[in-house]
Amino acid sequence: MKLPLRSSTSSRADGLDALRGVALVWMAAFHFCFDLQYFHLLTINVYQDPFWTWQRTLIVSLFLLCAGMGQALAFHQGQSWLRFWRRWAQIAACAVLVSIASWWMFPRSFITFGVLHGMALMLILTRLVACLCWPRAVLCVLGGVLIALPQIVSSPLFDSPWTNWIGLVTHLPVAEDYVPLLPWWGVMLWGLAVGQWLIHSRPQWLSRSDAAWAAPALAWLPLLGRWSLSFYMLHQLVLMGAIMLFVSLWPR
Repeated sequence: MKLPLRSSTSSRADGLDALRGVALVWMAAFHFCFDLQYFHLLTINVYQDPFWTWQRTLIVSLFLLCAGMGQALAFHQGQSWLRFWRRWAQIAACAVLVSIASWWMFPRSFITFGVLHGMALMLILTRLVACLCWPRAVLCVLGGVLIALPQIVSSPLFDSPWTNWIGLVTHLPVAEDYVPLLPWWGVMLWGLAVGQWLIHSRPQWLSRSDAAWAAPALAWLPLLGRWSLSFYMLHQLVLMGAIMLFVSLWPR
């Protein structure tokens, strides 16, 4: 199945939506374990144990790869800037809500620049890069440089709450979530390159109906991926609400 070269309307790609759905399920499982330890029902160290810290890194990476691929597809289909800004406004508004909610729950480590904050900034930059139509090789090299840069360059100047969003910090800020521009924009640029390659070389991987997610048991994955922002905003309310109800009914 060939994806349309240009279209004035949005055309969903089940393959990309399904991959985003996988990331959402993985994230929900991670957060469920986090919530269990928060309520002292599970003894784990999600902040320092490599098993958990690497999972967080991989989950965020998968989300940003999907976002980059999504920008490649949107630009390929001729998405207008108006439509882009409408979606961007939703993400930015949700980022503000996340900061407010985290301040209420974790006043000493609330989120000032988490995944939604970072994604809002990176989406603008990635859209601008997509408009430049740079070769995929350039995107891959640039992405690699951005990913490596925080390991090479750092300064106390970037440790301030006003500058740590750049990512060139000497120590990580105390926050429940922190996804700065560097190195993470590099991951989104890799997603942009991968998306462009899929569109031109393997379009069937994005849209074919005979893939694993077309099976009845997994048919919900693309649907979940289409509602990723809503799921992201609501899943913790549901998970923590369920755990609080459990604790209240069966106190330890």
